[in-house]
Amino acid sequence: MAYQTLLFDLDGTIIDSAPGIYRSVQYALSKFGIMVSDPQTLRPFIGPPLMDSFMQYYHMSEEDARLAVKYYRELYEPEAKLECTVYTGIPELLETLHAAGRRVVLATSKPEVFARAILDHFSLDRYFDRIGGALLGGGRDTKEEVLRYILSEVSAENAVMIGDTKFDMAGAKALGLPAIGVTYGFGSREELISGGAAALAESPEELGKILMEGERAE
Repeated sequence: MAYQTLLFDLDGTIIDSAPGIYRSVQYALSKFGIMVSDPQTLRPFIGPPLMDSFMQYYHMSEEDARLAVKYYRELYEPEAKLECTVYTGIPELLETLHAAGRRVVLATSKPEVFARAILDHFSLDRYFDRIGGALLGGGRDTKEEVLRYILSEVSAENAVMIGDTKFDMAGAKALGLPAIGVTYGFGSREELISGGAAALAESPEELGKILMEGERAE
C-alpha cells in the first residue's frame, strides 16, 4: 500500500536554507569574539537543535549556548530566515502530492513560527495539511519530539518521514516510522543509509516517483 501521510523535513529537503543560517550563526559567534571566515564550516549547524550545536562545536556552557541562540535570532528572525531558496522541482512535487489526495505535513526542528513564515513567503503553505515545528521559547527541539507532537493529531498509518540528515532518520526510527532520505540536502548518503533509510532520492523528481509510484517498503 502506498504512503498516504508524508512527513517532510524543511531545511535541506524543501529549501536550501544555508545562507541565512550561516550568516546568523556567524553573527552569534561574533558576539563571543569568535570570527568564522569560512561559512561552510558551519554546515553541522543545519539539522540539530541550535543549543546542542553551540555546545558541541564551540564548547559553550548551557548558559552561553542559550545566549548564542538569542543572538542568532536577533538576525535570523527579522531578515535572515528568508535568505533561502526552494529546491527546483519542489513546488511541482508538493502540488502533485496535494492534488493526489496525499496528506502533506511539515515536520521540522526549526521553530514553527519561522517555518510558517518561510512557507508563506514562497507560497508553499497551501500544499500542507499540517505544519509542525519546535517552540520558539524552547521545547519540541528534536525531530522525535516534533513527530510525536504531530502524530498526536495526525494518523501514523501509512506514514513516512522524508528528510536529508541522520536526525530525520533517527526521529522516524524512534517512532517506528519508515524514512526516505534525500541526498540533495545537507546530509550524506552514508548517514542516511546507516540511519535506516528505506529508500534514497537524488532529486525532488526522483522523490516524486518514489512517493507516487512506489509501494511501501516493509
